[in-house]
Amino acid sequence: MHTCSGGCHCGRVKFEIEIQTKIVVHRCSCSICKKSGYLHLIVTASQFNLLCGEESLVDYRFHTGVARHLFCGHCGVKSFYVPRSHPESFSVNVNCIDLPDEIDVNIHEFDGRNWSKNREGFLK
Repeated sequence: MHTCSGGCHCGRVKFEIEIQTKIVVHRCSCSICKKSGYLHLIVTASQFNLLCGEESLVDYRFHTGVARHLFCGHCGVKSFYVPRSHPESFSVNVNCIDLPDEIDVNIHEFDGRNWSKNREGFLK
Protein backbone atom coordinates (compact mmCIF):
# COMPACT_ATOMS: atom_id res chain seq x y z
CA MET A 1 0.00 0.00 0.00
CA HIS A 2 1.07 3.56 -0.73
CA THR A 3 0.03 6.73 1.07
CA CYS A 4 -0.57 9.53 -1.43
CA SER A 5 -1.36 13.17 -0.80
CA GLY A 6 -3.90 15.18 -2.71
CA GLY A 7 -6.01 18.27 -2.61
CA CYS A 8 -7.49 21.22 -4.40
CA HIS A 9 -5.64 23.88 -6.41
CA CYS A 10 -5.38 26.56 -3.71
CA GLY A 11 -4.28 24.07 -1.02
CA ARG A 12 -7.08 24.74 1.46
CA VAL A 13 -8.43 21.18 1.01
CA LYS A 14 -5.86 18.45 1.63
CA PHE A 15 -6.23 14.71 2.07
CA GLU A 16 -4.32 11.44 2.05
CA ILE A 17 -5.36 8.12 0.57
CA GLU A 18 -4.05 4.58 0.78
CA ILE A 19 -3.81 2.84 -2.60
CA GLN A 20 -2.35 -0.27 -4.16
CA THR A 21 0.54 -0.21 -6.64
CA LYS A 22 -1.93 -0.95 -9.47
CA ILE A 23 -5.12 1.09 -9.63
CA VAL A 24 -8.15 1.19 -11.93
CA VAL A 25 -9.49 4.63 -12.73
CA HIS A 26 -12.72 5.46 -14.57
CA ARG A 27 -13.17 8.27 -17.07
CA CYS A 28 -16.90 8.96 -17.03
CA SER A 29 -18.88 10.58 -19.85
CA CYS A 30 -21.69 12.04 -17.69
CA SER A 31 -22.26 15.77 -17.93
CA ILE A 32 -20.36 16.87 -14.81
CA CYS A 33 -17.39 14.50 -15.17
CA LYS A 34 -16.90 15.24 -18.85
CA LYS A 35 -16.93 19.00 -18.31
CA SER A 36 -14.50 18.81 -15.37
CA GLY A 37 -12.13 16.11 -16.68
CA TYR A 38 -12.68 14.01 -13.57
CA LEU A 39 -10.85 10.66 -13.30
CA HIS A 40 -12.49 8.46 -10.65
CA LEU A 41 -10.57 6.36 -8.16
CA ILE A 42 -12.93 4.76 -5.65
CA VAL A 43 -11.46 4.36 -2.17
CA THR A 44 -13.15 3.16 1.00
CA ALA A 45 -13.74 5.54 3.88
CA SER A 46 -10.93 3.80 5.79
CA GLN A 47 -8.49 4.56 2.92
CA PHE A 48 -9.36 8.28 2.91
CA ASN A 49 -8.22 10.88 5.45
CA LEU A 50 -9.26 14.53 5.10
CA LEU A 51 -6.35 16.47 6.60
CA CYS A 52 -7.79 19.99 6.35
CA GLY A 53 -10.30 22.13 4.56
CA GLU A 54 -13.66 20.69 5.57
CA GLU A 55 -14.89 24.25 6.22
CA SER A 56 -13.92 25.20 2.64
CA LEU A 57 -16.00 22.48 0.98
CA VAL A 58 -19.21 23.35 -0.85
CA ASP A 59 -21.75 20.55 -1.36
CA TYR A 60 -23.42 20.49 -4.80
CA ARG A 61 -26.16 17.98 -5.63
CA PHE A 62 -28.16 17.46 -8.79
CA HIS A 63 -30.45 14.91 -10.47
CA THR A 64 -31.21 12.32 -7.72
CA GLY A 65 -29.38 14.35 -5.04
CA VAL A 66 -27.60 11.24 -3.75
CA ALA A 67 -24.05 12.06 -4.91
CA ARG A 68 -22.36 14.73 -2.78
CA HIS A 69 -20.14 16.72 -5.15
CA LEU A 70 -17.70 18.53 -2.85
CA PHE A 71 -15.90 21.55 -4.30
CA CYS A 72 -13.40 23.89 -2.69
CA GLY A 73 -15.35 27.12 -2.24
CA HIS A 74 -12.18 29.15 -2.91
CA CYS A 75 -10.63 27.65 -6.07
CA GLY A 76 -13.57 25.57 -7.34
CA VAL A 77 -11.71 22.25 -7.67
CA LYS A 78 -13.54 19.00 -6.90
CA SER A 79 -10.73 16.75 -5.69
CA PHE A 80 -13.07 14.14 -4.17
CA TYR A 81 -16.75 13.49 -3.59
CA VAL A 82 -19.22 10.90 -2.28
CA PRO A 83 -20.55 9.06 -5.36
CA ARG A 84 -24.05 7.72 -5.90
CA SER A 85 -22.57 4.34 -6.87
CA HIS A 86 -20.55 4.01 -3.63
CA PRO A 87 -22.19 6.19 -0.93
CA GLU A 88 -20.03 4.60 1.79
CA SER A 89 -16.79 5.47 -0.07
CA PHE A 90 -15.10 8.37 -1.83
CA SER A 91 -14.35 8.98 -5.47
CA VAL A 92 -11.02 10.77 -5.64
CA ASN A 93 -9.96 12.68 -8.75
CA VAL A 94 -6.65 11.12 -9.80
CA ASN A 95 -5.72 14.48 -11.34
CA CYS A 96 -5.66 15.90 -7.80
CA ILE A 97 -3.31 13.26 -6.31
CA ASP A 98 0.47 13.38 -6.12
CA LEU A 99 1.11 9.86 -7.47
CA PRO A 100 4.49 8.17 -7.04
CA ASP A 101 6.08 6.96 -10.28
CA GLU A 102 5.65 3.31 -9.31
CA ILE A 103 1.84 3.50 -9.37
CA ASP A 104 0.42 1.74 -12.43
CA VAL A 105 -2.77 3.54 -13.55
CA ASN A 106 -5.23 1.69 -15.79
CA ILE A 107 -7.94 4.00 -17.20
CA HIS A 108 -11.32 2.50 -18.10
CA GLU A 109 -13.91 4.41 -20.12
CA PHE A 110 -17.37 4.49 -18.55
CA ASP A 111 -20.63 5.50 -20.28
CA GLY A 112 -21.95 7.74 -17.52
CA ARG A 113 -24.42 9.44 -19.84
CA ASN A 114 -26.40 6.21 -19.43
CA TRP A 115 -25.47 5.69 -15.78
CA SER A 116 -28.55 3.75 -14.69
CA LYS A 117 -28.13 1.23 -17.49
CA ASN A 118 -24.33 0.90 -17.10
CA ARG A 119 -23.86 1.34 -13.35
CA GLU A 120 -22.49 -2.19 -12.89
CA GLY A 121 -19.55 -1.34 -15.17
CA PHE A 122 -18.52 1.41 -12.76
CA LEU A 123 -18.36 -1.01 -9.86
CA LYS A 124 -15.59 -3.10 -11.47
